[in-house]
Amino acid sequence: MERARHTETETEAPTGDRTEETPAEKPSTAPHVPAAADEGSTGGAGGKEKAEASKPPRRRRRLALALVLALLVPLLAAESALRLNYTGDPEEGTYTRNRDAIWLGHAWVDGRKTDADVTALADRLKTTGIRDLYVHAGPLEHNGTLPKSAYSKATWLIDTLHGRAPRLRVQAWLGDVLATEGPTGMRLERPATRAAVVASTREILAAGFDGVHFDLEPLHSGDRNYLTLLDSLRSVTRAHHALLSVAAHQIDPLPGFHAFWGTVAGHPKWWSQRFFGQVARRVDQIAVMSYDTMQPLQSLYGGYVAQQTSLALEVTPPATDLLMGLPFYHENRFGHWNHAETAAAAVRGVRLGLSRTDADRPRFGVALYVDFAATEADWRAYRDGWVR
Repeated sequence: MERARHTETETEAPTGDRTEETPAEKPSTAPHVPAAADEGSTGGAGGKEKAEASKPPRRRRRLALALVLALLVPLLAAESALRLNYTGDPEEGTYTRNRDAIWLGHAWVDGRKTDADVTALADRLKTTGIRDLYVHAGPLEHNGTLPKSAYSKATWLIDTLHGRAPRLRVQAWLGDVLATEGPTGMRLERPATRAAVVASTREILAAGFDGVHFDLEPLHSGDRNYLTLLDSLRSVTRAHHALLSVAAHQIDPLPGFHAFWGTVAGHPKWWSQRFFGQVARRVDQIAVMSYDTMQPLQSLYGGYVAQQTSLALEVTPPATDLLMGLPFYHENRFGHWNHAETAAAAVRGVRLGLSRTDADRPRFGVALYVDFAATEADWRAYRDGWVR
């Protein structure tokens, strides 16, 4: 969920990751050796020249083949491992622990929703495991401030929901694009910016929210300024008896993969497992954005989610709620194939990862992204596969 998604409405389609331009094919720099008109390929000087000239192209072809194999073999091995990860049966009892969540769009706090909409939402969630609502109330300005006009109807929403569904907790979803891969955006290295984010958090909690949920992207693995910000935010949320929650990047599918991908694509994308654990220890909830995975098949996507679930469980403290994201949206673009990244495949992957790593973990759930793009098929997959 990047800044474009932070400002989505029900009528706006999420924007995807940047597409990469394919560089124009470079002309060959190999020298051209003309064949002698009166000399054959197996005799005379002309034949020798032809034989000599044929060696460099063959050498280049062999090098090209070796390079392709060097890239394809590890990729095929990794994809085969993900497919294997999707096999087997989940353990009995690996269903909702009634700690699930859903991301809700900005229309809930800007006046577009009515009492009837809130009643319909409460009725839909009544028989699910959803406890937390991440309601978009931002985005933050690049300097960390947040105008009150951005969440003008928040108090109405909170009071109405608490009246209709007291078990639900309403959290303010705040985010911004970080200036980690471009010239503009929020700069967490600036103490004044971090202080402004903390002040904005105090103000929005004063509006009655039960917690605050941060999604700052692209956030690179090992960012010490982010950890410092979380420490400051934790002091504020504890003082207000509120929740501190974050949306988290995926974990390296292979050790150090974020560094490799950052070098190749300029976008590290993943966090190291160690950094994920450092973040998880500083918050009450951590929700993994386990979608936009570049997987082309449901079985591969489900196996990837199973792996991500296991990796996250291994380093998330028992006192922190761990939630795995489910794709409740439908796009076809680089990094996301709609036919592969389905809610059903994600649910099965979550259950498999939970079964293999910590089947009885109580503080665990799934998070649904996002309400205004969800279909009845998505809700059915969640209910049939996870809620039961």
